[in-house]
Amino acid sequence: MKSKIRHLIAAMALVLPVSGTVLANEGPKLEKAPIDIQDTESLQRGAQLFSNYCLSCHSASAMRYNRLEDIGLSEEQIKANLLPEGAKIGDQMNVSMDKKDAKVWLGAAPPDLSLIARSRGADYLYAYLRGFYRDPTRPTGWNNLVFDKVGMPHVLWEMQGEQVLKTEKNAEGHEEHKLELVKAGSLTKLENGKANTAEFDKRMADLTNYLVYIGEPAQVKRHQIGYIVLLFLGVLLLPLTYFLKKEYWKDVH
Repeated sequence: MKSKIRHLIAAMALVLPVSGTVLANEGPKLEKAPIDIQDTESLQRGAQLFSNYCLSCHSASAMRYNRLEDIGLSEEQIKANLLPEGAKIGDQMNVSMDKKDAKVWLGAAPPDLSLIARSRGADYLYAYLRGFYRDPTRPTGWNNLVFDKVGMPHVLWEMQGEQVLKTEKNAEGHEEHKLELVKAGSLTKLENGKANTAEFDKRMADLTNYLVYIGEPAQVKRHQIGYIVLLFLGVLLLPLTYFLKKEYWKDVH
């Protein structure tokens, strides 16, 4: 018994320092992403952002254009605003960029984003999209607060403007990294030295919402059906409860 306890203590001594190291190297605290896949207008705006800014490099091969009808877009709207030239409404969301060329130009082929929200999480994506800052040491001139030494350039910089990384010490004396907007974009403002990023943040929430949606497009209809079923069961429960009460109490009286 004593031998087993000694082995357990030795194992804990090995594990605890590793755990402390992991905690010390954790990234910034992630803000909760304002996700609502029932908000079809948000999903539509996110789909437009994805098609205009992401689809040139990143595919979403598990998603087809005609599934966008599930979020309230008509076939005509999809063809006019989202469908690339030469593509058909039933095609997958693939990119025309060759993987070999992408590797030469960008260092690695951009990943498919079909399941990125399921693997990384909505909070991570929301922080990542807003976390780019100027870094002259990087080949693209950009870095990211939640993905250090990221290879992707900041394709949305004209909307967001330019941020720089600031290092400050908190009340406990530990260093904290924060981003500061130094140049406004089309969707941000600098007012009396303070940054107003509400509009840009809203657009990034839309894009994150859409990435969550394409991870499982059927979830929108599944949730809608679920609400209808719950309502039906709720309505059905009332008369059943009443008749059960009458049947139970008739023998008592």
